[in-house]
Amino acid sequence: MELAEAKQKFIEAWGKLGSEWGINRTMAQVHALLLISPEALTTEQVMEQLQISRGNANMTLRDLINWGLVEKQHRSGERKEYFFAEKDVWTIARQVAKERKRRELEPVLKLLGQLQEVQGDEQDPEYQTFKTSVTDINKLASNVDKTLETMLKAEENWFFGSIFKLFK
Repeated sequence: MELAEAKQKFIEAWGKLGSEWGINRTMAQVHALLLISPEALTTEQVMEQLQISRGNANMTLRDLINWGLVEKQHRSGERKEYFFAEKDVWTIARQVAKERKRRELEPVLKLLGQLQEVQGDEQDPEYQTFKTSVTDINKLASNVDKTLETMLKAEENWFFGSIFKLFK
């Protein structure tokens, strides 16, 4: 397989993986392109290589910057903006986990905390079932939150060493 074909397959696979994780396919593909590019790329280069519109490229690059996965760079004497992706996969994984925690898990934990305060008749089976379900889901979500916090604070070797110990 030639490098050009391999790069295209990687970009397509990263896009598919991203969409399965709840991230826009184009966003994942732009990230993949920047991830495997040794130099920062312009919006025009991203558009050309992925065959996407300027609006789509601009919106996607802005989203990637907001996620903390891409940074904008300026070169003196040039008006163009360049975009560069972090290459360290551990840093990428931690940043994605941090953003998903902030965008998805924290709002759910807040809602579950509010739902646990529901008042009702302790003898009512409907109330009991609701209260038990919300409490159990809240415990699970809290454990996921603690695990993510540990991952975000951990160094790569310590984290994976700890995970592997669990499976021994």
